[in-house]
Amino acid sequence: MAALRLDAPRPRAGPDPAAIEALIRPALEGHRPSAERLLAALLPRVRNLVRYLIRGDRDVDDIAQEALTLVYRRLSTYEGQGAFLSWVDRIAARATFASRRRERALREVFPMEPEALSDPGAEPPAGPEAYLTRRRLVALLDTIPGAQRDALVMHHVLGLTVPEIGAELSISDETVRSRLRLGRATLRGHMESEEG
Repeated sequence: MAALRLDAPRPRAGPDPAAIEALIRPALEGHRPSAERLLAALLPRVRNLVRYLIRGDRDVDDIAQEALTLVYRRLSTYEGQGAFLSWVDRIAARATFASRRRERALREVFPMEPEALSDPGAEPPAGPEAYLTRRRLVALLDTIPGAQRDALVMHHVLGLTVPEIGAELSISDETVRSRLRLGRATLRGHMESEEG
């Protein structure tokens, strides 16, 4: 299997951006069938982003659904400044972070037993090479601390700059750079030990 590269071109999930662009205007104007097709087209992208940001597969579909619900509710606020897909990505990332905060708060009140946690690697690998590569990357992401993972996903998957990540997470640019550096080193170490 080829080595994973975070800087490699990302395959597009779902239809091409032109197909999505064609659905935006009617959806913004309240055409419900267009909005439904738009959300269906966005689902794979949002689901992949959510899975990159959380550990395990257990809550991915719920968080993706919550994110798409927010996208639908906020369609009227999209002003066309910046790329639509970037706007969607930010809503999905914020929904994921909010879900993780809620889950942490619940865990403080109702701690889970370790046996109740699912192993993200338990699912047998299947499908094409791209699926296997993505699963391997997600499994590797599961091994690094959450703060480093967030920075890596926001930078390499969402394409946000260091200042944008700092603003989203309310941390300094230097903290973002540190998390990116540590996250890359940790990932590189795991990948080398896996291949060696």
